[in-house]
Amino acid sequence: MSVSNKDKIKNYIKESSVAISAVEEISAEVEKAAIKIEEVLKAGGKVLTMGCGGSAADSLHISTELLCRFRKNRGPLAAIDLTSNSSYVTAVSNDYDFSEVFSRQIDALATEKDAVIVISTSGNSESALKAADMAKEKGATLIVMTGTPGGKLAGKADILLRAPSSITSHIQECHQVIFHMICLIVEDSVFPDA
Repeated sequence: MSVSNKDKIKNYIKESSVAISAVEEISAEVEKAAIKIEEVLKAGGKVLTMGCGGSAADSLHISTELLCRFRKNRGPLAAIDLTSNSSYVTAVSNDYDFSEVFSRQIDALATEKDAVIVISTSGNSESALKAADMAKEKGATLIVMTGTPGGKLAGKADILLRAPSSITSHIQECHQVIFHMICLIVEDSVFPDA
């Protein structure tokens, strides 16, 4: 007997709610990431974000929340998404290799004053792994957002934000909650009077 669409919707919401509620288990790491980002920004550094597929959309979302606004009308925060320059992405993919698409940008843009957020639901994306290695080489703080178990990327992180799920869609939903919490904390700290 097939499951009705109504039951699929109900089950999906239940699964998603369980995963998102479990994010509370990593709240100390979320706070640690937010404090580090706020320190970076207050010291004149920047936040570089990247990911592939749905994580590319999350990367763009995070940098937009920081650069434009989250909840407050306030000044911009220095954030650069490394996924959205289609000319650059296709040039590197064509002339070199897609696995270098983020690491080349980090090599050019990152310093020890910066934070690099690498997002990969599996933790095994070759472009994410090379990005992480370059961030470490440049001395930037490496914040990794991944799922469970976290793949090879988890072991490279200075701060690991591992979503409590192994289902890609639920990992992405957790990531959105995580980076919204980070944006809330950072915005309130950097702009307390806005």
